[in-house]
Amino acid sequence: MDLDVFVTAHTAEWDRLDQLLRRGRRLTGTEADELVALYQRTATHLSLMRSSAPDPVLVGRLTQLVARARATVTGTRRAGWRDVTGFLTAGFPAAVYRARHWWVPTALLSTLLVVVMGWWIGAHPEVQSSIGAPDELRQMTRPGGEYETYYSSHPAASFAAQVWTNNAEAAALCLVLGAFLCLPVIWILFTNVLNVAAGAGLMSSAGRLDTFLGLILPHGLLELTAVFVAAGTGLRLGWTVIDPGPLSRRAALAQQGRAAIGMAIGLAMVLFVSGMIEGFVTPSGLPTWARIAIGVLAETAFLTYVYVVGGRAARAGDTGDVEAADRSAELPVAA
Repeated sequence: MDLDVFVTAHTAEWDRLDQLLRRGRRLTGTEADELVALYQRTATHLSLMRSSAPDPVLVGRLTQLVARARATVTGTRRAGWRDVTGFLTAGFPAAVYRARHWWVPTALLSTLLVVVMGWWIGAHPEVQSSIGAPDELRQMTRPGGEYETYYSSHPAASFAAQVWTNNAEAAALCLVLGAFLCLPVIWILFTNVLNVAAGAGLMSSAGRLDTFLGLILPHGLLELTAVFVAAGTGLRLGWTVIDPGPLSRRAALAQQGRAAIGMAIGLAMVLFVSGMIEGFVTPSGLPTWARIAIGVLAETAFLTYVYVVGGRAARAGDTGDVEAADRSAELPVAA
């Protein structure tokens, strides 16, 4: 591309677009049509400049022009209750549903690792001795020991808030760090699996596995599912870096990244529910069967929400991405 010839040929169009943008809402119908046409042409010019003859000053000018024109053409939209309702009834569950091929295997593999590692720890005293001294382990696993008093060691409200903050942070890290080729997500996931397996193994060796399950299942079913969803989504984001599919790597990452941000908000609400259960139900005086039943009910409600509500929204075309009007335009590239 001859940059000087290109600039000479199209400067008048860019100046005219700038002139129309300065007039704002005072445009006539004909001028509004002209503005849209010039916006589309300038967007194409910007794409050509970026791909063929990048000039920082000119690219900066055209980028500003295109951004202003897009804001004028599409208008500014404020988020409202309709957006919140759409997110809860379609966007979030659809995103979780569409990511099921990542988080369901993640959940199954993690659960298998917990069982195997828990058995290994419980069946091998030498492994237990590497975790702690015998007196310390007895103190943790005895009736009324640290495993049981942990859930009632603080006021329920503050404990629920602390648990929610910690779990939401772990889920957010899985989502954000997934872009680094999946490795940080695998480490976070392994750490969670190891913690659960250690607790199960130590309590099992003390003959108190039933107590351990009665303490962890009420909140753990929903909590771990949320962590698995976050980890699976993070892994999918990391795989997008390796294999973006039919889209460009930047466009594919942008699409998956926007969905992951929405997922983080939705999972924070799910973890808030599990935190409330952990703060108020797990340490309560309810019978074990009743506490576990509450956990199973919460887990069933979430899975029904994902597979029924989310499945319907996904089949209708919802991807969990933001609306088209709120995305950056995908500019055409010259062949």
